[in-house]
Amino acid sequence: MGGGGGMGADSQWPPWLKPLLSTKFFVQCKLHADSHKSECNMYCLDCNNGALCSLCLSQHRDHHAIQIRRSSYHDVIRVSEIQKVLDISGVQTYIINSARVVFLNERPQPRPGKGVTNTCEVCDRSLLDSFRFCSLGCKINGSSEDTQKKKKKKRATMASDSDDSYTSNAVQNFTPSTPPPSAAAGVRTAKRRKGIPHRAPFGSLILEL
Repeated sequence: MGGGGGMGADSQWPPWLKPLLSTKFFVQCKLHADSHKSECNMYCLDCNNGALCSLCLSQHRDHHAIQIRRSSYHDVIRVSEIQKVLDISGVQTYIINSARVVFLNERPQPRPGKGVTNTCEVCDRSLLDSFRFCSLGCKINGSSEDTQKKKKKKRATMASDSDDSYTSNAVQNFTPSTPPPSAAAGVRTAKRRKGIPHRAPFGSLILEL
């Protein structure tokens, strides 16, 4: 159940995973609209044909069906169910109603909070340090070739910016400062030199009376 192809380059994922993540749950079942149990929160991994209500399961006996739950308007699944058929390593888990769950798809987050040291490799949502992804959907996207190329390009850009910043700081630190003006230049001559007396014709001095 955990193997199979059907996802192109991401053939390591089971064929039901991508359809599961794109399925809309918690809608009214069209086949059992008159029943109070018509909410679609089940999914058959064998048939892979959309959300099912509890009444639909009678047609899926002996099939592997999982139950999708809801948390803050987002779809989750219990770890005890999904880990039997899928490798969820690296995906952050949460405790909701005393059960450990994982989210199916990413949840928008405006920006990480202050002091955050680890974020989802795909959507930048805040995570605990031991995890890489916030949801199953982000793990799939994070494993794609396009995402890997973007991550490498981002790391290269960050490294280049860091080098440029270091070089700029080094130049500023080692550029000699303007030398202070000479002390002699700032000292004005205390006294002017006396004028030289001029001799008049015939060897006489001109005296000012």
